[in-house]
Amino acid sequence: MITLGIETSCDETAIALFDSDKGLIGEAVFSQTDIHAEYGGVIPELASRDHCQKIIYIFRQALGDISLSSIDQIAYTAGPGLLGTLLIGENFAQGLSLSLKKPLIPVNHLEGHLVAPFLGGDKLDFPFLTLLVSGGHSLIVDVRNLDDYKILGQSRDDAVGEAFDKVAKLLGLGYPGGPEIEKMSYKGDPKKFTFPQPMLNSNDYDFSFSGLKTAVLYAVQDLDKMTDQIKADICASFQHAATEVLTKKISKALEDTGREGIILAGGVAANKLLREKMSNMQESLKIKVLYPPIAHCTDNAAMIAYLGSLKAKEATYKLNSHARPRWPLETK
Repeated sequence: MITLGIETSCDETAIALFDSDKGLIGEAVFSQTDIHAEYGGVIPELASRDHCQKIIYIFRQALGDISLSSIDQIAYTAGPGLLGTLLIGENFAQGLSLSLKKPLIPVNHLEGHLVAPFLGGDKLDFPFLTLLVSGGHSLIVDVRNLDDYKILGQSRDDAVGEAFDKVAKLLGLGYPGGPEIEKMSYKGDPKKFTFPQPMLNSNDYDFSFSGLKTAVLYAVQDLDKMTDQIKADICASFQHAATEVLTKKISKALEDTGREGIILAGGVAANKLLREKMSNMQESLKIKVLYPPIAHCTDNAAMIAYLGSLKAKEATYKLNSHARPRWPLETK
């Protein structure tokens, strides 16, 4: 069975095809990073317009020599995300459904991240924990089974990826902030600045990154002069504090639940320091940790196509709109 996946939740126009027997057989992505970089963040109207301009081209790229008639079903991101961009993907999916006479599967973008590491063939037996960290989300999820999720912890303010972006902007670095801070941190000393690790010792699994971001702001304001070395030290120290909170919180959840596996997913899952700390946890606790390939950490259609292949029983020919900017994992 071949599932076409469509992803337009934010600023990536992505199409992929997943074959239940052969795996991923086609994929194309266009990132709008350059379009939004000058604004330091995603402008919804610009994102929607660019999806309109690029989606047919990206569809043809992903399809390659694959026949349209070989597509069995169409999965698309229905939420969460920017409503305008979600509607672009949904309308394209529904148009294909009508013309090809293929059923639709609206899926949750966050749920796609939960299964993204399975694209490479590696698997974890249910139940397991997921640390889902991106520009919009910081979640610890107890994944009991497909369609059975419980949010154990989440950020009470900024998502960790958002904190990376804001600190990068404060330091005059590029957008998105995560890769820029990581690049600068290689030249810095993570012990040069002692930044707080908010909620580290709380009795829950929640996060807070607003105070950490503010501490960086105060540190910058106290400087007489900013140099490249100081900037690198701030990046390294900030990155250390943020990743310490993430790893210690997921470690606590692991200990309390007795789960034996973790999936690290989302855009921040590409961070090498975070992966290193998770790998160390894997060795010390004798658990299994899976990561998506770097290309599938950020928003992508491969995970949407794969998730759609798992939800074939939910395929429908109805053209009702399912697009919604907010779609908690625990709700259908």
